[in-house]
Amino acid sequence: MSPPLLPPVPYHASALRPSWPALPAALRAAVGERLGAPVVNARVAGAGFTRGFAAVLQTADGGRAFVKAAPAAEQPHLVDWYAREAAILDRLPVGLPAPRPRWTLHEAGWFVLCTDAVDGHTPRLPWVAGELDATLAGYAEVAAALADPPAELTALGLPHLADLARSDILWWEEVAAGREPTPPLPPPARGRLPELVALESRLPRYAAGVTGLIHGDLRVDNVLIDADGRAWFCDWTWVCSGPAWFDLAGLLLTAYASGLDADRLFAAHPATAGAPPDALDATLAALAGYYLTGAAAAPPTASPHLPAHQRWSGEQALDWLARRQGWR
Repeated sequence: MSPPLLPPVPYHASALRPSWPALPAALRAAVGERLGAPVVNARVAGAGFTRGFAAVLQTADGGRAFVKAAPAAEQPHLVDWYAREAAILDRLPVGLPAPRPRWTLHEAGWFVLCTDAVDGHTPRLPWVAGELDATLAGYAEVAAALADPPAELTALGLPHLADLARSDILWWEEVAAGREPTPPLPPPARGRLPELVALESRLPRYAAGVTGLIHGDLRVDNVLIDADGRAWFCDWTWVCSGPAWFDLAGLLLTAYASGLDADRLFAAHPATAGAPPDALDATLAALAGYYLTGAAAAPPTASPHLPAHQRWSGEQALDWLARRQGWR
């Protein structure tokens, strides 16, 4: 085991969100009406990298719900994301460790998504053994259920990771062609651009033809551990067709940084059954390119913590890949 390397980002408090009183009065009244009673308390969610409203709301009659909201004029991308997530949540197989949707609402120029509230905390870093075990077991359940997804979910026309990879994830190819600036690379990866291009280019081929669905954005801050120790998975906007081992690799970046044997954890997980021998290497190369180039171009509408998260995540992916490739 290596010494843990903690991220520079407080994942439990990375978001920059408006407060409940800052929302339009007409919107607050409409939300309370849909909930059946006035809202008396709002616990704003600290995790995440957007500026959209997100909070657990408590009503005067003791009810609780989780609500996301965004204004269509100022944050149209968030409105699209929340609407997409609402459609996905409504069609996920029942029983998965994911928040159940209740309703959506258009009011005062805002879009609102309401789900059941999940009582839990973001996993602690370095990973605690019990929380990591619960998260890996929970994702095994998700991966198994989505390996043969219900028809109503696939009918949404969700994207395919292979197509996304060709247009959005072949970042090292863009860098090599001069269409993206070369990001700062840690010493083990310097001079390895040809190898990075070759490795990431395998991802679209490996993902092609996979009919199962994946979460698409599986990170530690999209996980909640409840009072019973069960892991719940949040933020389902980016579901796509692809191999479950792609999700797993992204999740395990923080396990690698925690000094754990991430290679063993990856190989032992049910999601890697049938994966190509170098699936992890191709994914780490692609994730490193995605994160490191993204860190230099984070949108101003995102959390100010986003560039640090992306840079750190990209560096962990490259360090893990360099260790596996013997570049040291």
